[in-house]
Amino acid sequence: MLLNVHIKNIALIDDANVNFTDNLNILTGETGAGKSIIMGALKIGMGDKLPKDIVREAGKEGFCQLLFLVDDEAVLEQIRQLGVEPTEDGEILITRRIVNSRTINTINDMAVTAARLREVSALLIDMHTQHQQQTLLKKNEHMKLLDKFGRAAIEPLKREVAQRHADYTELVDQMDKLSMDEAERSRRAEFLKYQIAEIESANVKAGEDEDIEHQYNKMVNSRDIVAAASEVYSVTGYENQSSAGNEIGRVLVNLKGIKELDDEIDGLYSQLENIDALLNDFNVELSNYMQSMNFDDSEFREVESRLDVINDIKGKYGSTVDEVNRYLEESKAEYEKLSEYDEYIAELSGRINKAKKLMIDAADKLSAERKKQAKLMCKEIKTALSDLSFMQVDFDMVFDRLSECTANGIDDCYFVISTNVGEKLRPLYDVASGGELSRIMLAVKSCMAVEDNIGTLVFDEIDVGISGRAAQAVAEKMALISRKHQVISITHLPQIAAMADSHYLIEKSADEGKTVTKIVRLSETESITEIARLLGGASITDAVMSNALEMKQMAEKTKKY
Repeated sequence: MLLNVHIKNIALIDDANVNFTDNLNILTGETGAGKSIIMGALKIGMGDKLPKDIVREAGKEGFCQLLFLVDDEAVLEQIRQLGVEPTEDGEILITRRIVNSRTINTINDMAVTAARLREVSALLIDMHTQHQQQTLLKKNEHMKLLDKFGRAAIEPLKREVAQRHADYTELVDQMDKLSMDEAERSRRAEFLKYQIAEIESANVKAGEDEDIEHQYNKMVNSRDIVAAASEVYSVTGYENQSSAGNEIGRVLVNLKGIKELDDEIDGLYSQLENIDALLNDFNVELSNYMQSMNFDDSEFREVESRLDVINDIKGKYGSTVDEVNRYLEESKAEYEKLSEYDEYIAELSGRINKAKKLMIDAADKLSAERKKQAKLMCKEIKTALSDLSFMQVDFDMVFDRLSECTANGIDDCYFVISTNVGEKLRPLYDVASGGELSRIMLAVKSCMAVEDNIGTLVFDEIDVGISGRAAQAVAEKMALISRKHQVISITHLPQIAAMADSHYLIEKSADEGKTVTKIVRLSETESITEIARLLGGASITDAVMSNALEMKQMAEKTKKY
């Protein structure tokens, strides 16, 4: 459930801190007091895109914070799978800070993206707005509601259909790529044959390109290499009187004559002897290296020619030897298919037919389960609609079959409704009025709430277009839903306000030359006064107050049953 909402410097809200309670939380206020701003702030906290100029005072930080308490272990595990760790007591603290048009999002002090914030908040709160109920007028939204209602049974079947559809589509794509006339097929086969022969004749081994390039670079630079090596040999060898080898040999003779006189000299003599041996070994290896650099023009031309062949092959068929070999294998496979085209096409056609049958079978199973879940859902919605003063209502779902199976199955389904005796069922998107649509959406939400683990439901003026007995029915239904889910609702109807377990007033006022919106929780007496305002407008008489008190008392009795 949503424990607390803290909003600062957002639109007309300077600083609002609201604690919500279990069951039914109702917000009321005068037109223009800022009720929509509260809903907007909630949506911001849930990760919605920030409206332009949402920050009240430029240069100051905008702040929106939502504190949730989650006691459902399944929901907590889903949150953990999204990389967010709840506190030990199950608290989730969502914070959005807006500084200089930049937004900083955190959940339990961990920085997250807006997308991740939306994923987490979707597990915690379901917000219904006037705009959302318009989705009932969109045919393609009806199946989404059904799939959500029966997702435990439907989701595995949807995954199966999606996989079967992907398998089938991949095979059809293969067939499309191979579909060509005989002349085109012959040309393609000859071209592949030529490429295969060219690559195989080159016979490039793994790593050979690097070895040959190294040899080539060595040969090209051999003159410079030998010149530099000769200079080193001249300095370190024995050819010149001043070479290091000769000089060390000379001083060894000097040390040998005195090493018997002092043990320390003897140790130094041994070190220099080692240096002389190492230098001698170095010069032998350097001499051998220089001799290895002697090669004739034919060797160079051979290496150069081989490098040209390798680079030519790599230039045509891949930037590396591995890519060339992979292209060779793919070309061989395609050539084999073209060489045995009729047999391969026959085999591929058989695989396509089999894949299509598996896909259709999976889609039929999905369709059957959807129809089963639709009966359950429509039955629950019909009952809920009866509770919402649809006296002679009938509600069902029509299933049509698509001409082609999709990754989502083969169903084209939509809700149908009849609200009068003798009236045939007609598509919901054709017949529902504004007031009816509000109640139908509430009925749908009440059924979905049973299936969902979401703890908080938010309704933004779901009572638009209704009054009288229908308004009372909506109030009772919301109270019923709030027994198992926290409900937060903005309303302008006294019947719904009277049903509140916690009643909040949203009011606009002038404070130090600024217009601000405030939210205060009302006492029972204050709540009755607000209900009277909703009943009687600006003039609140004793009769209106008495009516408001009676309405509150009747609501309390209703909630006990």
